[in-house]
Amino acid sequence: MNVDVLEQMPTLLPLEFFSVTSEVFYASIYPSSRVMRQSHLLPDTSEWLGEERFAELAMVWSEEGLCIEAFCDQPFQEAHYPLYQSGDALEIFIDTRDVKTAGFATRFCHHFLVLPESVQGVQALEVTHFRTEDTHPLCDPSDLTVTTQFHKQSYHFRVTIPASCLVGYDPQSFDKMGFTYRIHRYGGSPQHFAVSSDHFSIDQSPKLWATLAMIRK
Repeated sequence: MNVDVLEQMPTLLPLEFFSVTSEVFYASIYPSSRVMRQSHLLPDTSEWLGEERFAELAMVWSEEGLCIEAFCDQPFQEAHYPLYQSGDALEIFIDTRDVKTAGFATRFCHHFLVLPESVQGVQALEVTHFRTEDTHPLCDPSDLTVTTQFHKQSYHFRVTIPASCLVGYDPQSFDKMGFTYRIHRYGGSPQHFAVSSDHFSIDQSPKLWATLAMIRK
């Protein structure tokens, strides 16, 4: 391999040499926001991805589904739709079977968009794109529940995703799931978990998503 070819290759980030595994804990009753941030945060991988951290994500699970809360340490600016990437928004990627062999979204994969506030009647919906016949119907947006609290210098918003919106969700038989997120901010670069969309099409790369072990305390 000559020097010119090496110079043309993209810089690899440290995290791209490793897979990320973490734990997410059971909660029969979804905790308060204070408890979510104190006890249920996912690891911060922004430093390994060369990103500025401006948010934290917390998550719990139950037989009824998932509860995910984003804590943003900056004021809310604007939310947009359909060009949600240009404003404040959260994208959630879930593989209920944590399949690490597929290079595309299977029927067990889900891509959800969550906005801190409603825009044109849209606040949360599934936007999964499939490239094969292995698909599932997108969930009804009315089944997704979003609550937001705005503060002067920060805001946080929670989404609950019922099991009925998660094809293949069966914690008793499959106690791991693939997971990543991308959180956008108005006027700045997004923050990722485990894998950066600067280098990969993360919605079609479930094998690169982190593995979350679903733990009962």
